[in-house]
Amino acid sequence: MNGTLKPLLDCPSSELLGWLESRSQKRMRARQIERWIVAGRAESFEQMTDLPLALRQDLAAEFVPLGTRIERHQTSSDQTHKLLIRLADDRFVECVLIQERDRRTACISTQVGCGMGCVFCASGIDGVFRNLTSGEILEQLIRLRNLLPADERLTNIVVMGMGEPLANLDNLIAALDVAGARDGLGIGARHVTVSTVGLPAKVRRLADLGKQYHLAVSLHAPNDALRTQIVPTNPKTGIGAILDAADYFFERNGRRVTFEYVLLGGVNDAPEHARELVSLLGPRCAHVNLIPFNEVDGLPYQRPTTKALTAFVDCLRMAGVSVKVRKRKGSEIDAACGQLRRRVEAVSTSGLTAATTGTPRVELGLI
Repeated sequence: MNGTLKPLLDCPSSELLGWLESRSQKRMRARQIERWIVAGRAESFEQMTDLPLALRQDLAAEFVPLGTRIERHQTSSDQTHKLLIRLADDRFVECVLIQERDRRTACISTQVGCGMGCVFCASGIDGVFRNLTSGEILEQLIRLRNLLPADERLTNIVVMGMGEPLANLDNLIAALDVAGARDGLGIGARHVTVSTVGLPAKVRRLADLGKQYHLAVSLHAPNDALRTQIVPTNPKTGIGAILDAADYFFERNGRRVTFEYVLLGGVNDAPEHARELVSLLGPRCAHVNLIPFNEVDGLPYQRPTTKALTAFVDCLRMAGVSVKVRKRKGSEIDAACGQLRRRVEAVSTSGLTAATTGTPRVELGLI
């Protein structure tokens, strides 16, 4: 990738307008170029056929329409697609396209790695390297959309990939604003879910933006002692502050909050944990998304037994708590978040070729 060429989607509007004016081009060309990339599926300036040839040549000399490239593309039998995206600095992030009935859902990342340290998650094993730019976030959506036939579009976005979305809130919102525009990807805020480990101040800020996004909070435990074992950042916040922030979000925009709960066999899946969870969430307008753990290389955790999962679900439902077990998708590909990136980076470090690596059976599911 030519590092001297600037990704167009990360070029500030004022800079692009100034560049166009210096070449005696109309200001309207800026929106025209962006529409070609975001809505028109153009991946080269040559495809922007209603731009003057000289302008296309000048653009190609200084910019690239997309600053990322697809390093790996995996497809499962259920037509779940996973892309490993190489960034301009040769870091990697992952994004996924889930197709079911009339829904085309994009799952995107917001950071290279993750600093939250959840013990079951491959994304955070090596920590966080940096935030993604708004353009890098938007490009994931474009790359996934471009996998679809010309008469299909993305219908939903879940921000549940690598990273803590609220730790990169400004860039995320900038990308979602473009994605939601009528001349962008046309994905309304009600079709966007933002997942967070629970940063109370940022949850409140998200609520104050007045956007109609869905909020999903990664809870994973019904008490602080257990959650601290699973989510090392918990002592900085605590479940009480997280729930207060979630209540504030509901009060501000009326959107029921989803609480994600990864079930780790023998760790947080006992009947007493289910009863504690009922005590926490029963009084609230909340939904619980149970996620049976997906095996991750190098981690000691196991999926819950069918008996434990059934008992957990029954306890919540009998108490009137809305609950759903997350669907399993992409079972033949490296669909657990962070797996493919870590495997490719490990191969690159060792000097081996990508073809020598195996693909374990790991699974992905989204709300």
